[in-house]
Amino acid sequence: MAAFGILDIILLEVTLALLDAANDKDVGVQEQVRKSILTLGNQQPDKVLAICQDYLVKHSKLVAGHRVVVLQTIELVVKSKTDDISYPKIKSIITLASDEMTRSKEVAADWQQAASNILVAVGNKYINDIMEEILSKFQPGVLPHFFVVQTLASLSESNVYGMVPFLSAILGTMLPMLSIARQDNMKLVFSTALYRFSESILEYLANLDKAPDPTVRKDTFSSEIYAAYDILFNSWLQNREPKLRLTVAEALGSMSHLMAHDKLEEQLPKLIPAILGLYKKNPEHYIISKSLCQVLDASVNMGSRVLETQMDNLLSVLHQQVCSPVDFNNLPTVKNHNEVLRCFTILANTFPDRLMVFVLQRLENSNERNRMGSLAVLRHLINSTTSVMETKRLLILASLRQPLADHSNKVKKSVVQVISAMAHHGYLELEGGDLLVRFIIQHCALPDTYYRGQRPPDPEEVTNEALRNMCDNTLHLFTTTVGRLTDVLWPMLLCYLTPAQYSNATTPLCKCLILLANKKRAAQEPNFIIDFCVSGSNLPSQYVLMIRLLVNAAFPFRCRSHGAPSLSLLHAISPNIHPKAEALWNTEIPQLLSCLEESTQETLDKNNWEDMLLQFLSKTLLTIDDGQWSCQLAVEATRYLPTYNNLLEEKSFLYKCIGVTLQHCTNKDLVRKQLQEILISARHNDATERAGVAMGIGLCASSHLDGTLAKLDEFGKSDAFKKASGIFGLLKDKNDVDVEKIKSTLILCYGFVALHAPEEQLLLRLDNDILRNISKHFNTKDLTMKLSLIQSVGLIAKAISTCVRKQGYLFNRKQELMGVMMDFIKAEPSDVLRTPVRHLVMTTFANLINLDPSLTENENFDMLKACLNGVYGLPPLESTEKVKDEEALDPQQREALYTDTFSALRELLCSVLAKDLSPDGFQAVFKHIESWLSSRNDHERERAVKTTAEILQFYLDSLNVKNLVTFHNLGALLGRLAPRCTDPNPGVRRAAIDCIYTLLHIQLRYEGFSLDYRDDAVESLLTVREKLNDPDHSVLYKSCSELTKIISKRLPQQQLNTLIFMLFEGLVDSQTNCSRASSVILNTLLKNRGGGLQDLVPEMLEVLHNRLQVIAEEQVKVAVAQSILILATQHLQAVINTLISYPLPFDSWTCEMWIALGADSTVARQIMEMIIEKLNVMVPFVDKKEFMLKPGMTKVATSQPLAMTCALREMMLNGHTEEAVVALFPQLFSSLLVRMSSSVGVQLPKDINSNSIGADRKTSSKSNTVNFDVCSVAVEALRILLARAHLDAIVKALDQDTAWDKMKDTQHHTAGVTLLSRAMAKHAGPRLPAIVESLCPSLNSIYECQRITVTAFFSELLNHHVVTELMMMDILMSNMMERISDPCCTVRMLAIRGLGNIAVGSPEKVNKYAKELLAAMSSGMEEKDDPGKLITLEAMSGLSKVLLYLDQKNVHLLVVYIFMKIKPFLENENDEIRCASIMLLGNLSKFGSGEPVFKDQIHNVLVSLLLHLSDPNTQVVKACKYTMRVCAPVVGSEQINDMFQKHLHEEKGLHYGEFINDLIKYIIQDFPGMLNFYHVSVVQFFKSNWAEIRASAAMFIGFLLGNLPEEHFSHMNMGTVTKGLVMLLQDPDPLVRAKAAEAMGRFH
Repeated sequence: MAAFGILDIILLEVTLALLDAANDKDVGVQEQVRKSILTLGNQQPDKVLAICQDYLVKHSKLVAGHRVVVLQTIELVVKSKTDDISYPKIKSIITLASDEMTRSKEVAADWQQAASNILVAVGNKYINDIMEEILSKFQPGVLPHFFVVQTLASLSESNVYGMVPFLSAILGTMLPMLSIARQDNMKLVFSTALYRFSESILEYLANLDKAPDPTVRKDTFSSEIYAAYDILFNSWLQNREPKLRLTVAEALGSMSHLMAHDKLEEQLPKLIPAILGLYKKNPEHYIISKSLCQVLDASVNMGSRVLETQMDNLLSVLHQQVCSPVDFNNLPTVKNHNEVLRCFTILANTFPDRLMVFVLQRLENSNERNRMGSLAVLRHLINSTTSVMETKRLLILASLRQPLADHSNKVKKSVVQVISAMAHHGYLELEGGDLLVRFIIQHCALPDTYYRGQRPPDPEEVTNEALRNMCDNTLHLFTTTVGRLTDVLWPMLLCYLTPAQYSNATTPLCKCLILLANKKRAAQEPNFIIDFCVSGSNLPSQYVLMIRLLVNAAFPFRCRSHGAPSLSLLHAISPNIHPKAEALWNTEIPQLLSCLEESTQETLDKNNWEDMLLQFLSKTLLTIDDGQWSCQLAVEATRYLPTYNNLLEEKSFLYKCIGVTLQHCTNKDLVRKQLQEILISARHNDATERAGVAMGIGLCASSHLDGTLAKLDEFGKSDAFKKASGIFGLLKDKNDVDVEKIKSTLILCYGFVALHAPEEQLLLRLDNDILRNISKHFNTKDLTMKLSLIQSVGLIAKAISTCVRKQGYLFNRKQELMGVMMDFIKAEPSDVLRTPVRHLVMTTFANLINLDPSLTENENFDMLKACLNGVYGLPPLESTEKVKDEEALDPQQREALYTDTFSALRELLCSVLAKDLSPDGFQAVFKHIESWLSSRNDHERERAVKTTAEILQFYLDSLNVKNLVTFHNLGALLGRLAPRCTDPNPGVRRAAIDCIYTLLHIQLRYEGFSLDYRDDAVESLLTVREKLNDPDHSVLYKSCSELTKIISKRLPQQQLNTLIFMLFEGLVDSQTNCSRASSVILNTLLKNRGGGLQDLVPEMLEVLHNRLQVIAEEQVKVAVAQSILILATQHLQAVINTLISYPLPFDSWTCEMWIALGADSTVARQIMEMIIEKLNVMVPFVDKKEFMLKPGMTKVATSQPLAMTCALREMMLNGHTEEAVVALFPQLFSSLLVRMSSSVGVQLPKDINSNSIGADRKTSSKSNTVNFDVCSVAVEALRILLARAHLDAIVKALDQDTAWDKMKDTQHHTAGVTLLSRAMAKHAGPRLPAIVESLCPSLNSIYECQRITVTAFFSELLNHHVVTELMMMDILMSNMMERISDPCCTVRMLAIRGLGNIAVGSPEKVNKYAKELLAAMSSGMEEKDDPGKLITLEAMSGLSKVLLYLDQKNVHLLVVYIFMKIKPFLENENDEIRCASIMLLGNLSKFGSGEPVFKDQIHNVLVSLLLHLSDPNTQVVKACKYTMRVCAPVVGSEQINDMFQKHLHEEKGLHYGEFINDLIKYIIQDFPGMLNFYHVSVVQFFKSNWAEIRASAAMFIGFLLGNLPEEHFSHMNMGTVTKGLVMLLQDPDPLVRAKAAEAMGRFH
């Protein structure tokens, strides 16, 4: 019993503490407290509930929020354990909740609601007891408490079958109360109760089969409900409080179903207007609409006659509601909309005629929202009341005419939705249905509203795109899912293909028509074949249909990509166009579609595509082979031209189609008539249309040359050229302008007629009929006419070129024509190519210059200059044109224009060269090209070199040497062209090598060799050319070197100086590849002939230094450095003396020169030995007082050692220093390590360059000194040294650990040196003895910095076995022991670290030095001069390592002594010290096994270790896991040992709660006598500095008490435990509070 009493006391104290904490400010803690009380409550529901009850009784003044949490907790326990709670306790809970709920007469919502919820939870099982309690407070004549009524309402909802039997009595009691309720909140709760009562009665009646009393009837409640209705309706509904009004309305809606029919009928004239009136008084309408819907439903169900009298008002108000905007992100507005539509459905089934008249009248309302609302109702009724609407279909169709003309996209969207509903219910087949189809198609053709990047300002805005997309989908649905519409849509949809206003609808129309055609064809329906001539039909003719679809196909990506659908439709309806076309089109159209599928708007070759379509047309006309059909096609196509007045490219293509069609017409009169029609009706002011007319007429001329020329001649003499009136009144008012435009059309027509005229007839008609008619316009100043003239002349020249060659045709007006053409080409803008002026003019030149009389030299010069400058300077083809959008050409046009222009230039240059085939003649042409060779623009260089290659080849092919003459410009040409062989542009490279190949062949010819002679050296250039295809630099260099050898072999001596001069220029070529080539060629020449240039060496060094400053390309700098080396190998002393005196820091160009000196191993070694010797004896820095007023000295570097370190660093960058570096490695490493230690924190001297040469460069280097760091120089040199000695593994390791930065940092220098030493030990063992020997003297250096660095280096070496392997242990051990007494604290710490490292590096030596090691570590742990405890930390860490290998005999007596020294550090705030002490504890364990004293010590610290498993520091956690694992055997429990070994692994996670819970079970089992000690130890940690530890201590106690058998409770100080946990429940950290609460929940 005593034990039982203790458990009760624990439960009481814990529960009370939790209840105190139930209102914690942290939500997570609150939740945990609630869980813990619930856990306790689930185990001991009666007891916990009793405690909670007492708590509330005793704390009557508890703050409301706290009281609410306690009540909510009681509710949770009751809900989950109702069946397990004793009946007496249930009764007391009911009493408590009832009392809590009604104690305060004032309404305190949260508090009383929580109490009410308890009653509702109990009421689900104990309804009679609840009702007994509630009804005791629900007495007749006395107004009950608010929450008594609220609870009754909630019970009726949660327990329908339990509550309904009580409702008759409750209503009887409640009715008198309604009249005495004065406060709005009471009225509100009574209304809510009546609503819930009504709903539960209706649910009960609807499920009588499940009800306990099936005899209940609606009329059981009718009289009470009506009495309540009377008060709610006549009194409360008029209340000013909106929430009350809505609640009353909601109740009235439900109550209407329970009222007697006669009473409801009597009330309807008042009830309906009252509910409707609420809409204006309340912003939230859903409840009103829901109530109204219930009233209407009840009225209709009982067959009300009065309802009809309310229709006008009802419809008016409901219409306003349905017109309200619906926000689909706001659920109440959506629900309201749906309820209102339900109201309309209810009314439609009873009063269809009145409703339809009302809705259709509202379609004409001027308000947009009203129209949208009416359409929404109409759509809903069409879908939901099909049978009622059947007789109204024609009326609805007629009424839609006005909405169809609406301008609002929002209204249109609603119209589309209505049409979609109508389609599914058979409306569109009726008369007038076609108007609805037209409406859909009109809106498939809508243009875009908002362009990319813009957003509609109104979020409800319906954009054209959205509406169009909706209509596309609707039309598709008509075609695919509404089968009855097939005959409505076919062939009617064809009517909409040809009018221009439906252009944007072409794609969806074609897709639908294809589906319809395929369906009809597959079913072999006779009406698939269309009668286009049927009277009264609006169908377009088959001719117009074919033309329209063909023009669509010509521009396939316009109008939403209508090209492919148009062709597919042509294919689908081919028998309807012409029966003979079907077989041809079955082959041709799929090929055209395949071509389209493979193309995009950007990749489609427009001209080629148009040609394919014109050929398709021509083949179709040949296949049909019906002259009359072709004539009719031409007539209708001409008549259809105005359709494209706003689409000029389409119109231009249609002109071509007409031209092709006229070719197949045999009726010459009709052809002349159509030409006349075209010329008269054309809009000559537009260039595109002029070109289209000319091309069409030109195509016609290929079959009708005479008739076409006669018509053009007749048109040229017509009144059109005298006045611009009459027919031309449509043109601009300025007559002269109009006439020029018409003339331009006529001139173009003659050009295209010449182009397409049959060859055998052309020359006969050329002079009199063509040239005569255009030459009279040569003097025009009108730009349009100029362009037309040049185009026309070009076309004529193209047409007659073959005829001229055959017949020697002569232009008599050649000089005049040349002058006109020169004026034209010079007038062209230099930065853009928009017209064919250039290529037409150059083609004309090429054709003209061979005719007599020949051009003068000046004329020739001017012509070449004008043509080359006008062509080379053009922007590349890929660039964007800098012109107005309307003037820009499409990409295909540009590409064709460029190709033609360059082809024309090449032909012209060859024609000129052919007239003077000599070196001078070539130079006359080349001088115009030369400056373009080194242009910065790739495209300009490529143009120039390719042109040069072409004219050189032409030169060679045409060369016929009669006398031996000198090719005097060979050197200059090679100097210009050779560097281009490595141009970044592969096209330039190939063309340049071609140039050199051809040049050397020309040289061979001039030297007297025959045409078929092949020189081996020159022929090897072909191999070089192949290699130049590879962009790899090394391949290019090698190829360049081979090229140099070939040039050297063939180049005459007297041209060498010119070549070298050119190559110096080439070093700074705008293209880096070419400057590389220049350097390679230059170095080859210097190697061979540099000995004779000794007088120029100083100047050459200066020139190269200057060149380096301009050269940006690294490889070129390296090649220039090679030039310096070539000079240095011949004049070493002079070069070194000069470079060592350059200003510090060395500029990048000086650095390049130093790097060059490392290329020769012998020179490099000489320089390095001198630098090592100097560095070891020179003073590294001096202490200076920087500021007079500030204390302390500043370290300032001395300049000469700094310069030498810089030089050494730069030299070692050269890979060729490897041999010297390997030979001198130990000395270099030691010198640089000591140099680095002397540079950390050292500043630059202010007068750094007082003794340097190059004064003019000093100023420029001042800015560089900002980034010039003394220590960085030494560190970089050391890094380069390691890399050069092939110790890449060391460099990589140091890079990964950011060791270099650490070495430069005064704070982390020793860490960086440690990483360096570690890497050296791992990867450079054999080199260490010599390095150690070199470094030993520095341990006694007067400079503290040098002692620290070397000690750190040696300390880490001892961490590795290589020390023993190479017999360095004794010397290092001796040095470390000496350093323990060093005046510098850091040196002492590093020495102790080194001694500890022996255990890791050479464990077999530990016992040999046991005495020294233990003495050193003990003194370290007692170190007094150790402000950061760093020496103590090292001593503990070192001792941990040493203990692993010491023999028992060496430590046995010291175990407890060391343990006692460690223990105070276990709770040290320093993470590292805590970690080291725990690790040391673990390592001591093996020396204490079997010792009772040690076992006791382990148990003493076990709690600390267990709690530190949740230490915030991960390293401490790992140390705890290790120590507990190795100490486990000493603990004395096999189960605990197994557990530690299994779960405590450093790299694995640990579920701490589960682990502690299981462990405690074993502790209770194996060490029952120590439980008191354990729990007292844990409680001490409740005051730990770390929140995590405090939380873990709480968990520990929770698990301990939760698992503790009853017999052990007497050993526990429960007062202390409970007091401690209560304290933790007030901890500042929420984690601790939550864990304390969780622990308390385990007390069950």
